[in-house]
Amino acid sequence: MTEPNAGLPIQDSPFARKLSAFVRLSQTDLAVMSDLYRRRRVFPVGVDVIHQGQTDQCAYVLASGWACSYKILPEGTRQIVDFQIPGDFLGLRSVLFRTADHNVEPITPVHASEVTQRDLLAAFAETPRLATAVLWAASRDEAMVVEHLVDLGRRSATERMAHFLLELGARLRLVGMGDRTGYLCPLSQYLLADALGLSAVHVNRVLRELREEGLVTFQKGRVTFEDYDGLVTFAGFDRSYLDHEGPLLM
Repeated sequence: MTEPNAGLPIQDSPFARKLSAFVRLSQTDLAVMSDLYRRRRVFPVGVDVIHQGQTDQCAYVLASGWACSYKILPEGTRQIVDFQIPGDFLGLRSVLFRTADHNVEPITPVHASEVTQRDLLAAFAETPRLATAVLWAASRDEAMVVEHLVDLGRRSATERMAHFLLELGARLRLVGMGDRTGYLCPLSQYLLADALGLSAVHVNRVLRELREEGLVTFQKGRVTFEDYDGLVTFAGFDRSYLDHEGPLLM
């Protein structure tokens, strides 16, 4: 299987594009990041990368493909916490906690670089700027979790879907995989239902409402923003929590 991003220079990788939103990466930073990429693994759809309850778990940097992080409740039901796209860490907490507190499952075939606790600590010791950028990325992910709680608690189902599609679009634009017109998206209605606290039937109805309002269309694996500004207004989407406005550290 050929990796889509295999020929990219490290500075053009999704990981570097993402961290560059916070810090202007030096040649030293890029060299250390390249070293973190050295142990590449391939995971097929449905085979968990991270296992809830496992000890001594590695983290991964997602190079290509999509994944989801989820929790399994004692009675066996699942709640998707978030979706991961290229440039994201998979299971960063797993290398710091004694026991992994969630699962990560590929939605598409993924290529990911294995990162151990020793790898991370060595990288952070060599380039504190990179450590700061990774802390920013973890903080941004925490900010997204806060927004997802607001989604579930206060936004209507239609607003929740609109906000989610806009957030995902902003994340993909950051790594060069989308723009204001839309993006490719492999998520099924069942996956959206698990993540947004809706039924699959409700997801279908909500997407139809947004399409009929001329705001956004999600068909055949592509999200198309028909009226981007109108969708932003409808969802009350304020992207400042994503902190994508350019490097703070030069």
